[in-house]
Amino acid sequence: MEDLEPDTKDWTWVLSRACAECGFDPTAVGPREVAGRIRDDAALWVPRLHRPGVTARTRADRWSVLEYGCHIRDVHRIFDHRVRLMLTEDDPRFPNWDQDATAIADDYGSQDPKIVATELFDAAGVAADTYDHVPAHAWSRRGLRSNGSEFTVATIAIYHLHDIVHHAHDVALM
Repeated sequence: MEDLEPDTKDWTWVLSRACAECGFDPTAVGPREVAGRIRDDAALWVPRLHRPGVTARTRADRWSVLEYGCHIRDVHRIFDHRVRLMLTEDDPRFPNWDQDATAIADDYGSQDPKIVATELFDAAGVAADTYDHVPAHAWSRRGLRSNGSEFTVATIAIYHLHDIVHHAHDVALM
């Protein structure tokens, strides 16, 4: 499969205003609601990844359902790791994660959709459990992305949720 144009946008603006593309409104959800929303979204990915045609790219500017599923699985893993760093270290710096390079290096388009469905569901459960166990005083703990963007546990939870909501929207357009 051809590589897509890399996404180089800084999406941190989704923490302060609604996303015109997917409709996600950061003011309509609190950080303590994120775990349940992650679990609900993960449950929807299982049937998506079991239907026929998940490897086909139906638009030139979009991944296939399978590739999005791989990405969402990895998003859950990355955000879980980052939140755990924020809960155990003072002001950690997150290593850069190039999602487009990962998609190519891990050959998202050739992975087994049934395995990806299980891995996505499991990774979502782990991330949701991490959010469920954030102590009240820890939602304000900070972490820094490699580009200097600052997050708290609360804002990274909302940012994480937008990512999965946005890609569910992308898949719905297919």
